[in-house]
Amino acid sequence: MATSPIIDASKALTLPEPLPLDSGRSLDGVRIAYESYGTLNAARDNAILVTHALTGDHHLVSPHPKTGKPGWWVRMVGPGKPIDTNRFFVVCANVLGSCMGTTGPASIAPDGKPWGMRFPVITIRDMVRGHVTLLDSLGIQTLHAVVGGSMGGMQALSLAANFKDRAKAFLVIASTARHSAQNIAFHEVGRQAIMADPAWREGDYYSYGKGPEKGLSVARMAAHITYLSEAGLTEKFGRRLQDRAEKTFGFDADFQVESYLRYQGLSFTDRFDANAYLYITRAMDYFDLAEEHGGMLANAFAGSRARFCLVSFDTDWLYPTAESRNVAHALTAAGLPVSFVELSAPFGHDSFLLDVPALDRVVAGFLGEAR
Repeated sequence: MATSPIIDASKALTLPEPLPLDSGRSLDGVRIAYESYGTLNAARDNAILVTHALTGDHHLVSPHPKTGKPGWWVRMVGPGKPIDTNRFFVVCANVLGSCMGTTGPASIAPDGKPWGMRFPVITIRDMVRGHVTLLDSLGIQTLHAVVGGSMGGMQALSLAANFKDRAKAFLVIASTARHSAQNIAFHEVGRQAIMADPAWREGDYYSYGKGPEKGLSVARMAAHITYLSEAGLTEKFGRRLQDRAEKTFGFDADFQVESYLRYQGLSFTDRFDANAYLYITRAMDYFDLAEEHGGMLANAFAGSRARFCLVSFDTDWLYPTAESRNVAHALTAAGLPVSFVELSAPFGHDSFLLDVPALDRVVAGFLGEAR
């Protein structure tokens, strides 16, 4: 039986038609960066779409081109791994609005200048429209499954609600069907930090060689705290001092946790665009799947024939277990098969990216069952 060739390098698709947006606007010439691994079979029914989180990208398995670090889910995707590329053709696309190859505010607008803040405000559903167009270009009508964690889970749920015939199964990890007031509040702190940096220049900083690095660093620090758990921070850092025997009685990074957060913030500015951070966090804040479907979450899934699996973590306070349970209840009300599990892990929201063997078993088991 003939199969399509293996594709294992970063690629890009330029959409042949304008991409319609929820705002009422549209974008011409949208470029979508993606990577794929494994072999698409002759029936074209063994494809899995993996959707990434806020600061992620399409470098799922390959080394990141700016940092050189391994792909963000290399422990989960590959030959013989839970998402087995010996069996599945795995696609991961960079989201609309990003700065890692897909069209976003740092991209060049039709007038030859970077879009900056002229870029239209986007939504999670807009990102998903881009993914579906990519799947069309690859000749994939029905996915074996969609797998996503955090913002990737939002994309998975949006695809399930708005493109009901495009996937047989959905695996949603550490995610939610809408952003809470607390989620929005943390994002607004980050956005205000960026916009308060004089180097932001109302978003028009690209020609100056340096953007709002201080503001973006603070935004990353604030967000990173929400990805961790109190127990994890205490175990890793406690109140231990950083490279000193006593406090300095100043405002240097006396504590290890301060030094860690500063490192996370500064390293983030080397690989991410500040305007992209504004746009993607706004898309997440706008996400409310029930609101999109008449105020009833169950309505979002009416008419679907897919299977679902929801996973939460007991130390995740960004998207706590109650959020996944709410989605599970809505799926049940819609009459759909759904499994739901809360896993114990000390890493907080980031648990889906880290070594949690129980998650590996859930992923491998669910994908093996999805037919």
